[in-house]
Amino acid sequence: MITTHSLPQLNASIKTAVTIGTFDGVHLGHTQIIKQLVQKAKILEIPSVVLSFYPHPRIVLHQDSGIKLLDTLEEKAAKLEALGVDYFVVYPFTKSFSRMSAETFVSDILVQGLHAKSVLIGYDHRFGRNRNANIEDLKNFGKQYNFEVAEISAQAIEAVAVSSTKIRKALEEGQVKKANKFLGSAFGLSGKVISGRQIGRTLGFPTANIKPSYTYKLIPKQGVYVIKSYLDGQEVFGMLNIGQNPTVTLHVSESVFPKIEVHFFHFNKDLYDQEINVSFIEWLRDEIKFDSLEALRSQLKKDQSKALKIVATYKSQK
Repeated sequence: MITTHSLPQLNASIKTAVTIGTFDGVHLGHTQIIKQLVQKAKILEIPSVVLSFYPHPRIVLHQDSGIKLLDTLEEKAAKLEALGVDYFVVYPFTKSFSRMSAETFVSDILVQGLHAKSVLIGYDHRFGRNRNANIEDLKNFGKQYNFEVAEISAQAIEAVAVSSTKIRKALEEGQVKKANKFLGSAFGLSGKVISGRQIGRTLGFPTANIKPSYTYKLIPKQGVYVIKSYLDGQEVFGMLNIGQNPTVTLHVSESVFPKIEVHFFHFNKDLYDQEINVSFIEWLRDEIKFDSLEALRSQLKKDQSKALKIVATYKSQK
């Protein structure tokens, strides 16, 4: 798959099958659309194109929305490539672009830029300045510019009953199993391992402190989770805490941002300065402030025991 951050330089003789959207999370609903796109492209013997936008339109047009995204661009690209997409076009979304008329969008982007022969789109898709054009307008443009419009029906979309908003809400409530079901895969978080205060090591639970790679990436609800990762080529499980470490945090300045710490089971290698990715499997509990480090140690042992049972079940279901 080829990823570009502008319109690709396609030969004029090459036509494409295109779908349009932000596709945050590339969840089960998105997957249905992408599979239809890839199938259509194969039938027509032309490349498939996913046209997306960055930054997310809500970030540009509603800067106070505080929206966090389910995928980084790299994660989204990996999912689209796995589905067989040929081109992932990440078009820069600006306020100026948002004011582009529907016809200019069609003529400049879809026709001249992507050489669209077939456009696959949801029945409720809206586009152009103030989102004032709909699928009927697109069908009329198709007749004018000689491309077909394949409509994804309300029944097809509603049958999945999935949305990026629902997934974000589930993660913000700690419901990772629900979010993973909607996503069709485990929600992941990546970042660099940085040095910490090493208090976990003194408790017998050494942790890797993760600094997220992207500030726009959604971080699930504070609390303790069962996670998995791939380290040195092997699958490793562990438990991860998102929060303020209230039992050991001494200064207000330390609690400005939630800390992300993971204790890996049966893994003792140094991970400092490495980029790692963790996938969330299940919620364990809320973060708690304990009266002593010994009480914290006791709880961590209980957490580990419960987490290992969850891991055993998880492995048996794979």
